[in-house]
Amino acid sequence: MEERPEKKIPLEHSLESVEKRTHKVIAVCVAGALVPGLGHAILLKWDRAIVFLSSIACLFSLGLYLQGELFGPDFKTIYSILKFIADAGSGLFYWVSWFSGLGVGVSTAYTYDYANVFIYVAGLLNMLVVIDVFDIAMGRKQ
Repeated sequence: MEERPEKKIPLEHSLESVEKRTHKVIAVCVAGALVPGLGHAILLKWDRAIVFLSSIACLFSLGLYLQGELFGPDFKTIYSILKFIADAGSGLFYWVSWFSGLGVGVSTAYTYDYANVFIYVAGLLNMLVVIDVFDIAMGRKQ
């Protein structure tokens, strides 16, 4: 059998560069979680940043406009925990609206259920966007 040559680790993979990259990845992911699309903007992926920011902002604001409810951190049942996580996934959109008293929700409105789904989807989509930012920052994706 043929022996494989030993692989030499390039200097770019030294411990210092890995630490710097780790800090950059964490910072970009936190920025993307707080403001949808900001992580992509930091990585200079402007087209993705604009698309993600506008789509998540439209979904979230449409949910509020249609009288959806923003669920607070209520940890009594698993269902309320999941609703909170889906809502809070929108980042600062959720927290600014929640502290401002928006998103009270009118459960008798015809659009209430659809509005809540729009808000959930905005938060869950932002979570997927953060995963995309992570992959780009790690060099797995371009």
